[in-house]
Amino acid sequence: MSGSPVLQGKVAIVTGAGGGIGKAYAKGLAEAGAAVVLADINIDKARTAAEELAAAGHRVLAVGTDVSDETSANAMAAAAAEHFGSVDILVNNAALMAEIVGQGTLTTMSLDMWNRTMTVNLTGPLLCVRAVVPHMKKQGYGKIVNQSSGGAFMAANAYGISKLGVVSMTLSLARELAPFGIRVNAIAPGYVNTEAGAVAAPPALRAMIEKSIPFPFGEPEEVVPGLLYLVGPGSDWVTGHTLNIDGGWIPRT
Repeated sequence: MSGSPVLQGKVAIVTGAGGGIGKAYAKGLAEAGAAVVLADINIDKARTAAEELAAAGHRVLAVGTDVSDETSANAMAAAAAEHFGSVDILVNNAALMAEIVGQGTLTTMSLDMWNRTMTVNLTGPLLCVRAVVPHMKKQGYGKIVNQSSGGAFMAANAYGISKLGVVSMTLSLARELAPFGIRVNAIAPGYVNTEAGAVAAPPALRAMIEKSIPFPFGEPEEVVPGLLYLVGPGSDWVTGHTLNIDGGWIPRT
């Protein structure tokens, strides 16, 4: 590819960047030229992932972040702006998924678990958006990508409900922030081969999934091109959209 990388000069934040899809997102953004803040509640995982990217010559910063805490989310955005000079891209990837497995149905799971799921998976992305929006408004530009899930469109548990809420929030934020040059979209991945994905799809369920979905299991790296499209200049006329990257799991017309 000739010329400068497509995200050269941009600063991106990825939450939940210590592993799985988040780590792949951070690597993809860095390779596309962005300076990347790897935010994760597990600072050791964030630092390890950041060190790998730094060793390859990329500009990175690891930040310990609890997305469900407003002070922590604000500190994350402030660290990105202070270290790299701006905040151009936010990828709201952090979420609870494996932690919800085995916690019961909607009528039996504890209210503490329900509230924790909604706080991390729905309020968390909103807090991160609120933290970065002042920086994006100041420059009249921003790209925000919220991580939903194919599970949002199934009759599922609290996880699916929280992820459907992310889709709705994406639509609302896209309208609200358009006057400031900020685009807001979402990605809904299908079953991905990660540690959390292995917990969510144990062997018996995995066998059933493999028979019912055209291309049932993807790798984290296969979600990255969709992200790069949504944060790059080629999607400047796209906002409020949820991009399904799921191997044909959720039928669309």
